[in-house]
Amino acid sequence: MTSAASPTHAPPEVINVVPPLPLTVDPRTVPVLGVDADLPAVPPQRLTAAALRERFAAPPAWTPEVRREPRISTRAPAQAAVLVPIVQRAVPTVLLTERASQMSTHSGQIAFPGGRVDPGDANIAAAALREAWEEVGLSAHFVEVLGTLPTYTTITSFIVTPVVALVQPGFELHPNPGEVADAFEVPLAFLMDPANHRRHAIDPGGPQARHWFSMPYQDGPAERFVWGATAGMLRNLYRFLSA
Repeated sequence: MTSAASPTHAPPEVINVVPPLPLTVDPRTVPVLGVDADLPAVPPQRLTAAALRERFAAPPAWTPEVRREPRISTRAPAQAAVLVPIVQRAVPTVLLTERASQMSTHSGQIAFPGGRVDPGDANIAAAALREAWEEVGLSAHFVEVLGTLPTYTTITSFIVTPVVALVQPGFELHPNPGEVADAFEVPLAFLMDPANHRRHAIDPGGPQARHWFSMPYQDGPAERFVWGATAGMLRNLYRFLSA
């Protein structure tokens, strides 16, 4: 598939993704421009704990594909952190949340645990771990931070640093109902296979073209519609692991 934002599969420096949609528009209904099935999936041997540790210890030369969304918020930019928790099951998974409907930003969307960096946080990783504890009750005792991906700026002016970590099984989650409607896991291999990466756009080819990824996952009877900033950061993780 050839992206409307880039004529080849070489990762561009920046593409604009996930602008605010009109309230009457469900992102699930926006047409799919294409699926990147011709791109190779990250091989299973690169998704093991040992391989992930090695990749973050000695990162390759690579280019993130999505970095910034069109700004619509008048608030001053704020630093934020999210935890990208890779659960070390027999088949590794990524822990994701569904944001509560009453949240002031990105309500109802699929997200990583995370939020604004507080003055008391020792560093970005500490902020991500704190937020994961506050949102879903994930104890840092089970978490091994590997490193970070480049920042991703959202439409709401949050400059988000993804903190990638390994999570050992055995944890018990206690989602905060004020912030999280649900918590669930998606196989890492599914998310690192571009055959599951769909491209969407409003006004493709026009002067106000707006593009984003989605990675819908069928979780039993429920469809987990991963899109927007979360899908963009996962796409960057794919580029990092496949470089």
